[in-house]
Amino acid sequence: MQNGIGSRLRLAGVATVLMFAGQASALAAPAASPVTREAVAGISLSEWTARWWRWADEQRVAPYLDPDGRLCELGQEGPVWNLAGTNGRFQPRRQCVVPEGRHLLLPIINMASYQTGEDVSCEELQAGAAINNDYLVSAVVLLDGQPLGDMRLHRVKSEGCFRMDPDDDDSRLAAADGYWLMLKPLTPGRHTVSVGANYGVPEGGAYSQMRQTFEYVLHVGGRTQITFVTPMMVEASAP
Repeated sequence: MQNGIGSRLRLAGVATVLMFAGQASALAAPAASPVTREAVAGISLSEWTARWWRWADEQRVAPYLDPDGRLCELGQEGPVWNLAGTNGRFQPRRQCVVPEGRHLLLPIINMASYQTGEDVSCEELQAGAAINNDYLVSAVVLLDGQPLGDMRLHRVKSEGCFRMDPDDDDSRLAAADGYWLMLKPLTPGRHTVSVGANYGVPEGGAYSQMRQTFEYVLHVGGRTQITFVTPMMVEASAP
């Protein structure tokens, strides 16, 4: 994840035709995409990704190291719920309860570059964050088993560079680049999000062959409660 570089009879017959035509039209209409690139709460997607990196950096345990969903609730606040990828070294399946009405920010595969000295410019940080993302080999995201389209269309770069602490002008400068999805709030209930992606930088380098393979099982609005009723044994009597 990181790189340390500084959507009547006749009339009835007519009506029936119109009704079926309307149904056919409705069937032909594409379903609304669950993905949005619009600003959420007045904040651009690019800025949300920068906020994601700050969120990940300030947690006591890196969210992308979460093995099973036990860290899902760390630092979650506001209209966007952050999901996390991995460090490329394991393939987790995470179970999370997500509040109803939250957008979901999903990192598919991405990089961030951090300033390690004052002599490292923003341009250098941007180049460092971009290099692996220029060599995306494949990326697939499934929502409830349905593919969400060409992930190459969802590359997001930070708007210039950003401070890891927005309130401290002396905090580390960083740049981010990669592939992200902002999912609209999901309907209450159980959903799955599956991700598979990898880089293939021919020259090699840090994380140049990184793979992302992970899955979320999201219980939106709370876990579904299933009650098992023990059948009652009724003693038969002779007529």
